Amino acid sequence: MAEVQAQRSDVAAAFRDAALTALIALGVFLPLIGFQTINNIHNEIVLTTRWPLLFALVAIIGCGRLCYALAVDPWLRRRALRPVKAEVPAWRTFVGKWFVPFAIGFVIVYPAIILGLVGFRGALKWVDNFGIQILIYMMLGWGLNIVVGLAGLLDLGYVAFYAVGAYSYALLAKEFGFSFWILLPLAGCLASFWGVLLGFPVLRLRGDYLAIVTLAFGEIIRIVIVNFVALTNGYAGISGIPRPSFFGIPFNADDDGFAAVFHLPFTPVYRTLFLYYVILALALLTCYVTVRLRRLPVGRAWEALREDEIACRSLGINTTNTKLTAFAMGAMFAGFAGSFFAARQGFISPESFTFLESATILSIVVLGGMGSQIGVAIAAIVMIGGTEIMRNLDFLKDIFGPTFDPTQYRMLIFGFAMVLIMIWRPRGLISTRSPSVFLKERKTISADLVGEGHG
Repeated sequence: MAEVQAQRSDVAAAFRDAALTALIALGVFLPLIGFQTINNIHNEIVLTTRWPLLFALVAIIGCGRLCYALAVDPWLRRRALRPVKAEVPAWRTFVGKWFVPFAIGFVIVYPAIILGLVGFRGALKWVDNFGIQILIYMMLGWGLNIVVGLAGLLDLGYVAFYAVGAYSYALLAKEFGFSFWILLPLAGCLASFWGVLLGFPVLRLRGDYLAIVTLAFGEIIRIVIVNFVALTNGYAGISGIPRPSFFGIPFNADDDGFAAVFHLPFTPVYRTLFLYYVILALALLTCYVTVRLRRLPVGRAWEALREDEIACRSLGINTTNTKLTAFAMGAMFAGFAGSFFAARQGFISPESFTFLESATILSIVVLGGMGSQIGVAIAAIVMIGGTEIMRNLDFLKDIFGPTFDPTQYRMLIFGFAMVLIMIWRPRGLISTRSPSVFLKERKTISADLVGEGHG
């Protein structure tokens, strides 16, 4: 009898909690979503309402809170009481052994799979908007993972190095006619130089102070790009950026173009496929270099700096050089990605390098698991691929109205995902780390046993 009464009281408490959550959501979203101002045909501002969308969101939030209270929370409590198993399940060992080779093989044959499924007409969207876009942010996430995940230095201005690489390529290619293959390493070196310049003023800073200074650095670079009109053309941006060629063969419809040389029908898909494999090679190079650096003394110095800077100094490690190398390496990969971005787009402007880009890249690193290469890759696929998928959810307009745009709510979904990750897996999707140095045999160490100091 007592157990029945306890269950009834838990159910009643869950309903009260869900009702309170729905009421709070109603109060928060009423001015944001319930009301909307639009311009009518007379160019007058008119206040309209979106009650179906508002009540649908409130109902979803209330039902989600009710499901959490009735099902998820009891399951988490029972899980916390279970004894911790020392052995790793066999299926996890199998997945951990074959996941990386399978993933590399899949991304290599991904364009062929898309061409076989949708043909040349539909392949452009899937290879460009999904494949290339995801790989760019995957590369940026791996670059920032050196600074944040390995060295423990919170960097909120990472997009500045991305912008340096893009504008370096655009200006040098357009003014001096240098090729993509010459400017790619040059843009990385210039971005690395700016990473060292950022590293010198922040050598004594840690934690929130370091984050504020790096945020200011990112904004300084953006403001300089906006106001140095004579060099960067300001808000108008730089257009007509030369595109990369296939060993000197351009991807155009002329007689000396790629299609004509190889006797193929002209289609823009060829250039997209070429760019896909270029960014794939750059992303794999970034991952490989990061993994190798982690096993070298400089990589172990980064991890020592992340765990405890004072202990790191007591061991005789030069923390100045350690921080500068972390900033320089992370900035170099951002410069590579920026130069590729400029070559791919053919046009760049300051709107592409706002603080939101830094926040997105940092979110990829945090959600994936700081220090985890696989976790960053999975988070980039989920976040960037999820945004692109939301652009194609036209059927939601039949539910929430013709003016509903799913992409406007992507940051709300990202925030909700980060809250869930912080509750479910506080250290990211992949919270285990393999030691860079091991005795006799390699053993995976849970991230729960590692204390992170965050710089």
